[in-house]
Amino acid sequence: MTAQSSTSAQLSPVTLLGLGPMGIALAEALLAQGHPLTVWNRTPEKADPLVAKGARLAATVADAVGVSPLTLVCLKDYETLYEIFADRPSSDALQGRVLVNLNSGTPAQAHAALAWATERDASYLDGAIMVPPYLVGQPGAVFLYSGSQDVFEQHRTTLTSMGDPRHLGADPSLAVLYNTALLEMMYATLNGFLHATALVGSANVPAAEFAELACGWFMPTVVNPSLGEHASDLDAGHYPGDAGTMEMNLNALEHITRASVEQGVHAEQPRLMQQLAERAIADGHGTDNYLSLYEVFKKAD
Repeated sequence: MTAQSSTSAQLSPVTLLGLGPMGIALAEALLAQGHPLTVWNRTPEKADPLVAKGARLAATVADAVGVSPLTLVCLKDYETLYEIFADRPSSDALQGRVLVNLNSGTPAQAHAALAWATERDASYLDGAIMVPPYLVGQPGAVFLYSGSQDVFEQHRTTLTSMGDPRHLGADPSLAVLYNTALLEMMYATLNGFLHATALVGSANVPAAEFAELACGWFMPTVVNPSLGEHASDLDAGHYPGDAGTMEMNLNALEHITRASVEQGVHAEQPRLMQQLAERAIADGHGTDNYLSLYEVFKKAD
């Protein structure tokens, strides 16, 4: 379906503010589904390819917001959001409209943004894009949203044009909190893989050879199922050590640290994991399984 589709008149017009790589991907997905699209960017020339595909370029933020019931914001951060709405015409244009913020930040910033939008008589959803630009609009592209369920349902069709929309709840901070947690998981996994690859690489094992075993078998067969299967144990605080205790795992972590030192690779990451296990044991989880480390992570210090 193209922007010239006969169904375009049936689809809600959308405004998009911000045309970085992700903003352009969002715009192309909306145009592909036939949404009348108005765009604004501080560097107007970035909109030229989108205008050629049917988008309308607005000269000001106020002009852009004023022509659509729904405005999507895809900017660097919350501070930039406030900056582009700093003048009176732009701020006034929000009245009675819906603002969906797809910036990254923190839960506290999401709550502040809801209050800011409410002061301007605008409905607000906080959102998080969980895929890179090239996957926007494709199957499996998940977008997270939090805030008013009614507002989400009202604009679900438009949001679906960009990807699979998941509403997490009325608390506006949930989308950014999930986003932060999932990104933490991604970076921790990447760091684990990179360190493990460096460790075997110290014996001249090619990364591609190690990845075949690590990613092709170990992660999907051993690691991933155990996480999902035992998630309910985290909620219940149930950590039976019959299949392996924290003390047994500490022994393995000590070996990882020693091997890293012996092989001449960076040892701080396994040393940190070893220290966390030692903390769990000091807290009384020595005979529990490794998932009892969850109790350590739940505390601020």
